[in-house]
Amino acid sequence: MEISVSILNSNDRVMDVKKLNNTNCDYIHIDVMDGEFVNPMEFSYEEVIDIIKVCNKKIDVHLMCKEPIKYIEKLVNYNVSNITFHEEVDEDLFDIIDLIKKHNIGVGMSIKPNTSIDKLDKYLDKIDLVLVMSVEPGYGGQEFMLSSLDKVRELKKRIKDRNLDVKIEIDGGVKDTNINLIKESGVDISVVGSFVTKSDDFNKSINILKY
Repeated sequence: MEISVSILNSNDRVMDVKKLNNTNCDYIHIDVMDGEFVNPMEFSYEEVIDIIKVCNKKIDVHLMCKEPIKYIEKLVNYNVSNITFHEEVDEDLFDIIDLIKKHNIGVGMSIKPNTSIDKLDKYLDKIDLVLVMSVEPGYGGQEFMLSSLDKVRELKKRIKDRNLDVKIEIDGGVKDTNINLIKESGVDISVVGSFVTKSDDFNKSINILKY
């Protein structure tokens, strides 16, 4: 399983990214919030670019934004591996998918805890990644929702039945006490925040989860 480290709760995000460059994490996870889709507004566009410039890991962007297209149009100019947007936005989702794909960037679609995975069915063959939120989006440090693993298991089955190459990522409350359940459910990428960034040894914490 791959690990994507969220720096949402970092005290010094640029410094923490520099430290993470020398660890076994696979991605740096950047949450972009507009203050509308979710209440807090984190990561100005300028800060995102500052982080991208110092990062030598793959970059995993999660757009918690009401109008993701205007953010995507800026981000595609940088070395980003995946851009994930929410199924719940009002913009045309096929247009968003096409825009990201046009720039050879991985396409992710995310669902909040109360959104049914049925909403994803018509998009599964067009995307590369499904991000299952295991907390309500917008705030770090929340408790993991075990019900999210039922979604993962069902998604895994649907992806396999349709012979698709779609990864499943989970985000929220991931730590050492639930990582084995997460692995057993079939998750491909776990987003981890405070368990790593609030620890004294980033790489040790990452290795506890990975191996």
